[in-house]
Amino acid sequence: MRALLWLLVTGAFAALNFWAVSRADDRGEDTVYSYDVLVSAALAYGLLALVVYALTTGYDRRELLALRRPSSWGRSIGLAVGGVVAAVLGAAALLALTNAGDEQNLAPEDWDGSRAGAYAASFVAIVLIGPFVEELLYRGAGIGFLARYGTPVAIGVTAVMFGLGHGLLLSLPAFVWFGVITGWLRVRTDSLYPAFVAHALFNSFGMIAPLVV
Repeated sequence: MRALLWLLVTGAFAALNFWAVSRADDRGEDTVYSYDVLVSAALAYGLLALVVYALTTGYDRRELLALRRPSSWGRSIGLAVGGVVAAVLGAAALLALTNAGDEQNLAPEDWDGSRAGAYAASFVAIVLIGPFVEELLYRGAGIGFLARYGTPVAIGVTAVMFGLGHGLLLSLPAFVWFGVITGWLRVRTDSLYPAFVAHALFNSFGMIAPLVV
């Protein structure tokens, strides 16, 4: 029953994001130089965190969400870094195949030191807040609820819903690929934290690389 509720929630979230993207005006490259990113993230992800809390009521959240330290931090960090490399290479190839470009349009092309504060706020939203709540929803609750159907199903379904949840059609294969990697990390280390580390590193790369390349 909870697995079905999770599917309904993530499906509704995906539909909402596709609708929002279709209605939104084109965002300029200076999007991350606005405090609006942090405000929007706080509101949206705060609501998603409440949804995760509601979905997991009555469960041992530490066990269900895998909120426990991995058996070996060194090994887990190594797997996370390797996962990020695979994610970056795979996503780049998939984005090139679909001609998606910077469909999400959150990466600035130039550094503007006069708006460093707003950029830092956006960095917190994109690198910390977003990844943590998304990992709770998909690799935490999602894999926790779907594990009974087998690991491949749990990783595959959560990866697809994670991809759809971004509301970007051309970038969908890249997001699904990333979801598979983070799902594998969660299962392989029996902990949500390495998946969060990989997610944060991946988003950090997306925020910083365009400024230095």
